[in-house]
Amino acid sequence: MADVRVRFAPSPTGFLHIGGARTALFNWLFARSLSGKFFLRIEDTDQSRSTDEAILAICDGLSWLGLTWDEWESSQPSPQRPTEAVHPQWPVPLRQTGRFDLYRNKVSYLLNHGMAYRCYCTAEELDTRRKEALAQGRPPRYDGRCRNLSHPILGITPAIRFAAPSEGDIVIDDMVKGKVTFEASVMDDMIILRSDGTPTYNLCVVVDDVDMNITHVLRGDDHLNNTPRQIGLYRAFGYPVPKFGHFSMILGSDKTRLSKRHGATAVQQYREEGYLPEAMVNYLVRLGWSYKDQEIFSVQELVEKFSMNQVGASPAIFNPDKLLWLNAHYIKTGDPGRMASLLSPHLEQQGIKTDGIDQDRLKKIIVALQERSRTLREMAESAAYFFTDTISLDDSALQQLTAEALPILIAARQRLEGLSFTHDTLQEGLKSLAVEMGLKLAKVAQSIRAAVTGKTVSPGIFDVLEILGKEATLIRLDRQIKRLEQVNPIA
Repeated sequence: MADVRVRFAPSPTGFLHIGGARTALFNWLFARSLSGKFFLRIEDTDQSRSTDEAILAICDGLSWLGLTWDEWESSQPSPQRPTEAVHPQWPVPLRQTGRFDLYRNKVSYLLNHGMAYRCYCTAEELDTRRKEALAQGRPPRYDGRCRNLSHPILGITPAIRFAAPSEGDIVIDDMVKGKVTFEASVMDDMIILRSDGTPTYNLCVVVDDVDMNITHVLRGDDHLNNTPRQIGLYRAFGYPVPKFGHFSMILGSDKTRLSKRHGATAVQQYREEGYLPEAMVNYLVRLGWSYKDQEIFSVQELVEKFSMNQVGASPAIFNPDKLLWLNAHYIKTGDPGRMASLLSPHLEQQGIKTDGIDQDRLKKIIVALQERSRTLREMAESAAYFFTDTISLDDSALQQLTAEALPILIAARQRLEGLSFTHDTLQEGLKSLAVEMGLKLAKVAQSIRAAVTGKTVSPGIFDVLEILGKEATLIRLDRQIKRLEQVNPIA
């Protein structure tokens, strides 16, 4: 398939949400798998709700996921760069607000060719008719009363409506849902230019898709009802109609539409909670797409294997536990050097200054924690005791550090003072100490762990001690020995 061109076209009214991110991902993979183009278009005709901050959030979310978009070239009005809202290294997305003159010219074309008309109905009149239609069990569609007006109505600024065909069927050969048929008789004459002179969504979408030479319109199925209306405009302008595909909804565990009550819905929130972009991409693609029984995919594998033929039409269920499992997998298998850079913001949130931090030591900490960390935030919380001079004992550590632990800590402190702090030396020294005391190594290790980390769960104690170093270890042991001696003095 040659010259594939697709677009992701969000409205800039908030963060990049899970549903939008999946739509963008499917478009990106479809384009990249066929050596095509993937564009970002900002649909900001609703100027009362659109913000530059939201544009930045959308661009930032896509960039974090690795969904780079292509530079759009056109002879039409150049896309506007929102003030301080688009990173200079990102291609400038197309913005509809810079193209109003183009849209109005297209409306004039439809008016001049008898395919649009002026509507003088007020909002109050339209609302009254809508309520009457609903009360009578009729669909609340515009009744077309202004369609054949022979003269303007003075004192009223009209809106412009598209004169939609009223006979026959509109058939969509949907790439996801298969054949979908709409009766033209149920399509009303939609407004394409408001009375204030601003163009409406369906008109702008068609004009932009044609101007951008979009070959495939792949979007959520909440847009399915817009498709027959847009096809009418394509045909009125004499434009080729692109192929359409509408992705199923993403539902929460209770089978209702995904929302905040199901947990985080914005991509950026998952980043802040310590999820990795590759885990999010891997999870999002599995919400409606599959390849045999494979669960784990690299981005390169996705580009090679992705096909619209394998996108399901049934709603996808969002499972946060599955996402967490994937994230743990990618943390466990991740490069410690890369993890170090990603972990730094989460360490900062724990109050740990990362400027000038020993990167080799940080990598050792990450290697020690990778096996048991599900998110970067969890890893940062678990790593905190490596970076502070004083630690707090959690409840489990307090229960561990009783009078029974005092002689263990004293003996361990004496033994550790004479050891070099390498994994093998520490292991040998503490094993021999346990034998001499007639205790299991786990008992000795657990007392030391509670004293030096403040927790009863950590990486292997020999790794912890090696990373902490002798000085910090002995100081922490001394502190707990002193505390226990004050509470439980040895006779």
